[in-house]
Amino acid sequence: MMFLEYFIWGMWYVTLGTWLSSTLHFTGQQIGVAAGATAIGAIVAPFFVGLITDRLFATQKVLALLHLLGAALLLAASAQLAFVPFYACILVYCICFMPTLALTNSLSFRQMKDPKEEFGSIRVLGSSGWIVGGLLIGSMRLEATSTPMRLAALSSLVMAIYCLTLPHTPPLVPRTTKLSVSSIFPRQVLALFKDRGMIIFLIASFLICIPLQFYYAFTNLFLNQVGVHNAAGKMTGGQISELLCMVSIPWFFRRLGVKYMLAAGMLAWVLRYVLFAFGSIGTSMWMLWGGIVLHGICYDFFFVTGQIYIDHKANAGLRAAAQGFITFVTYGLGMFVGSWLSGSVVDRYALALPKGTVTYDWRAIWLFSAITSVVVLTFFLVTFSEKNARLPLAVEDASVPSIGSELIPL
Repeated sequence: MMFLEYFIWGMWYVTLGTWLSSTLHFTGQQIGVAAGATAIGAIVAPFFVGLITDRLFATQKVLALLHLLGAALLLAASAQLAFVPFYACILVYCICFMPTLALTNSLSFRQMKDPKEEFGSIRVLGSSGWIVGGLLIGSMRLEATSTPMRLAALSSLVMAIYCLTLPHTPPLVPRTTKLSVSSIFPRQVLALFKDRGMIIFLIASFLICIPLQFYYAFTNLFLNQVGVHNAAGKMTGGQISELLCMVSIPWFFRRLGVKYMLAAGMLAWVLRYVLFAFGSIGTSMWMLWGGIVLHGICYDFFFVTGQIYIDHKANAGLRAAAQGFITFVTYGLGMFVGSWLSGSVVDRYALALPKGTVTYDWRAIWLFSAITSVVVLTFFLVTFSEKNARLPLAVEDASVPSIGSELIPL
């Protein structure tokens, strides 16, 4: 289940910008908005899960239906040539797909006897699915075609059928229970963010997701335009580095503490964008590799550390809701803003070439992203205090935070 879930996403999402730019000739703004459809899905997901799955239907049946609809929508999207019908298809698809990320997690937790012991070894197969998808697309040289989306549609159909074989997982909440915003994000969770440290963390998390979207929407297009062979395959080095960095989190926690773990994650985004700005194929290829493999620090040191920080600050009964709220703010609202900003900046630095093709001033684009990340990092370092934020030294379970709605793949 986990392998297929992230295999589907990794098949079409990484190379989306390359196909839309090189083949369909969409603008940077249109590419950014299309990539940001996942953010709208992330905004809708908590309400969908709270309304449908927790109250009305068995999880495995909802997963099967959503992936069946997803297969049809991806196939339809792959056949579109104009932006409006394409975006309509991909937006509805993301609204269907993004809730399944939380649902696969929640189904796993409910079927396991000891989630802390068992979930890590299961979730790593999701990362493996993303990696295999990228390697497959890159090795077949399909990045500038609609084929990745069609293969993802076929995989989604397989997933829909497979979900019907999963263990029965009935609703948790009685149908008679009234649904409200407070039942999805309880008031006690919102009260957590009255604490100065928590509100600074929330603001910094939202802000860092804005330049983060430059990476997700445009890195594959950038690598292809500068002449990197098998860019999608090479980008899987980022997911491999995440797995390695995950193992090191407890060691760094004991030495750096919360504040400087989070700061190191944001600093890694700055370094990544600087490396991309000055890297090229040939003698500077190491810079491009460096920007890719920094993904482990970029993600684990900030987002996983943040998940552990939230897990520590919230009471046991509120942890899942608190994680869902921070996911809503970051991967939903933050990346939605980032999708619009990244597209506008990329269009600002568009360079017309003969025969109607377009390339971009990538150095200016990545330096803009780096400067934006520096501003967020500076804000965080100046305003965030580690007082009352230090976690216990025993963080051996740090690799498996209590989170049921993780939306960005390891």
